[in-house]
Amino acid sequence: MKPARTKTPRKPPVKKGSQTSLKDPVGVYCRVRPLSLPEQECCIEVINNTTVQLHTPEGFRLNRNGDYKETQYSFKQVFGTHTTQKELFDVVANPLVDDLIHGKNGLLFTYGVTGSGKTHTMTGSPGEGGLLPRCLHMLFNSIGSFQAKRYVFKSNDRNSMDIQCEVDALLERQKREATPNPKTPSSKRQVDPEFADMINVQEFCKAEEVDEDSVYGVFVSYIEIYNNYIYDLLEEVPFDPIKPKPPQSKLLREDKNHNMYVAGCTEVEVKSTEEAFEVFWRGQKKRRIANTHLNHESSRSHSVFNIKLVQAPLDADGDNVLQEKEQITISQLSLVDLAGSERTNRTKAEGNRLREAGNINQSLMTLRTCMEVLRENQTYGTNKMVPYRDSKLTHLFKNYFDGEGKVRLIVCVNPKAEDYEESLQVMRFAEVTQEVEVARPTDKAICGLTPGRRYRNQARAGPVGDEPLVSEVVLQSFPPLPSCELLDVNDEQTLPRLIEALERRHHLRQMMIEEFNKQAITFKALLQEFDNAVLNKENYIQGKLNEKEKVISGQKMEIERLEKKNKTLEYKVEILEKTTTIYEEDKRNLQQELETQNQKLQRQFSDKRRLEARLQGMVTETTMKWEKECERRVAAKQLEMQNKLWVKDEKLKQLKAIVTEPKTEKPERPSRERDREKVTQRPVSPSPAPFLSQSDQNAPPIRLRHRRSRSAGDRWVDHKPATNLQTETVMQPHVPRAITVSVANEKALAKCEKYMLTHQELASDGEIETKLIKGDVYKTRGGGQSVQFTEIETLKQESPTSSRKRRSSTAAPAQPDGTESEWTDVETRCSVAVEMKAGSQLGPGYQHHAQPKRKKP
Repeated sequence: MKPARTKTPRKPPVKKGSQTSLKDPVGVYCRVRPLSLPEQECCIEVINNTTVQLHTPEGFRLNRNGDYKETQYSFKQVFGTHTTQKELFDVVANPLVDDLIHGKNGLLFTYGVTGSGKTHTMTGSPGEGGLLPRCLHMLFNSIGSFQAKRYVFKSNDRNSMDIQCEVDALLERQKREATPNPKTPSSKRQVDPEFADMINVQEFCKAEEVDEDSVYGVFVSYIEIYNNYIYDLLEEVPFDPIKPKPPQSKLLREDKNHNMYVAGCTEVEVKSTEEAFEVFWRGQKKRRIANTHLNHESSRSHSVFNIKLVQAPLDADGDNVLQEKEQITISQLSLVDLAGSERTNRTKAEGNRLREAGNINQSLMTLRTCMEVLRENQTYGTNKMVPYRDSKLTHLFKNYFDGEGKVRLIVCVNPKAEDYEESLQVMRFAEVTQEVEVARPTDKAICGLTPGRRYRNQARAGPVGDEPLVSEVVLQSFPPLPSCELLDVNDEQTLPRLIEALERRHHLRQMMIEEFNKQAITFKALLQEFDNAVLNKENYIQGKLNEKEKVISGQKMEIERLEKKNKTLEYKVEILEKTTTIYEEDKRNLQQELETQNQKLQRQFSDKRRLEARLQGMVTETTMKWEKECERRVAAKQLEMQNKLWVKDEKLKQLKAIVTEPKTEKPERPSRERDREKVTQRPVSPSPAPFLSQSDQNAPPIRLRHRRSRSAGDRWVDHKPATNLQTETVMQPHVPRAITVSVANEKALAKCEKYMLTHQELASDGEIETKLIKGDVYKTRGGGQSVQFTEIETLKQESPTSSRKRRSSTAAPAQPDGTESEWTDVETRCSVAVEMKAGSQLGPGYQHHAQPKRKKP
């Protein structure tokens, strides 16, 4: 079913030899119920017996600001508001029951929103029996006289039947009659008046061509699917007033024929419509219904009533059932009353009702999804997996859609405007379902024995074919002849009676001849007319066959053309696929090359950044080095200029002294030890060697001397940083057997017992002050070395100009005139006293640690 404005989807071309005729589409029917109130607004209109039209109601347009739309939907047949239950049954359910009697399966759904008349269609109302009681009536009217005795067929737990012999069946009947079982209905019970009117069907309906050489058994079961769980409505649970036992859910199983069934479900054998409907009514009372905002007795579960027909042939004598399980034929008709699809905001459901509505809508949505996937697979040739297992409803009827059988769907709609949106969704579901095809069931041979075994005993009274001839029947219709015996010569009555009888017979014979001639003429005319009709029919059929042959030839040519076109397109597609593969390979190669280039650029960028950082460090180090060198050179130049200035001053002073006071004798040279004094710890800048006087410039250079450390007996680590400057003084610290390093390291500390750090600072007077920081090396528990400083030696260099500012502690020799003579000797003036002073002990905790380096894994 499709709306009139929707285009038909494109289908793939059918290949030769495909058996498309072995599948039939799902039959979808529509039934429109009458409005509850005449003044209600209607949104559904029946156009004809196959089409309905939906139009947007006025209230919906005002609330949703929608446009007015009219959409037509086509069905296999549409039943209006005045359709009777019998008309619906004759079209929809009658073929399903006929197939059931002939060994074929069937499935019938009623689908729609809440309050659309699904339960009324399936069950009916008093005086108007629905589809279910009418199906039972037709079934028992057809096989009523051919039913097997009770318990001849016995159900097992594997969705199949066993055959019991007459003795076992008789024993079981006696056992069941001795202990009445409420599960087994009896025709002797009084019919419940609540449903007596529902099964009172006035119309007589019977299937044709029932196999009279077989016996039948009918089994019914009734289940419901509630919250996606399956419950057996015919299961008898012992009542416990103290602790009531809730019903147990059932599981789905698959039998050897790949058909789904409910394991452990109760199957009751019934012999009449009353018994079957009594079982149905007993289960109907257990079905879950509730009062909702839309319906006072709304079904809250999907109900499935199964009618299983078992058929087995008679033996060769026609007396007993053939004891061969392979000859049993089982067919089933499932009548499904689906719960109503509805929106929760309309029902105003809460709590359990809300949960029930959610599960109902979910199962119906799964059913719709399965139909859509089936349609897509059949229309476009795809192989998508159908989600049957997402819902118990679809999983139970999986074999109908994947196997064979007839499927019918009755869409019940309520034309009131409030149900417009729900009715629209129902129509769309019906549109999808109608395009799904199901395999057509095949006829099954019951048995290969000679038919007519049931009436074989009736033919024992006479030979077969001993029937009265037509002449005998005609003679029996003539008047009897009187006695022809003449006992007396004077008998005048016998001959006249005989003549009269013969005349009547002759007259009757003439009449019969005339009648026969008339009938012969009439029969000849009928034969001629029949021959003409047959000839015309043959001509008509021949013309039709010629037309069909032309159509078929045209279709064959079209198929050949399409096949050629298909081959051409396949060749083009193959070429395009190869081209695409080549392009994809080139794309992958280019992507790999691009990634390689990106990685290479990334590595080059990283190397560039590391090189920049390294160069920056080198530039910074060189800059600092040259800044220190410049400072040292500037300081040295300043000292040199100061010394030159001092020399000039001294020369001027000497010249002045010579001019003013001529010297008579050379003053005594002061001792160097008197010029020595304590020095303080100040940082000084590097300075050149002491200047010599002009008279001593030609003297040989002074040899530098090294001062021996007081701890020369031990092994030392002589730590001289790279930033130290050579002072070029006479006294230099020297430690024998020392390891000279520029940076303290673990390896050097591990080989020595003493540690000495040479540190230089620039004092406030501009001179370089050197400190020798000494300490002892100890091993730590962690495997490293620890240095504890013990003393500090200070070496300081002073300029000769600063010695004049200090007063000497030794008195100068007196002059002849009693005045003190000044030191004019250049060597005396340039003498520099150096005093080594032991530093005080450092406070506790003033240590330098050198820990061992940890290797990286």
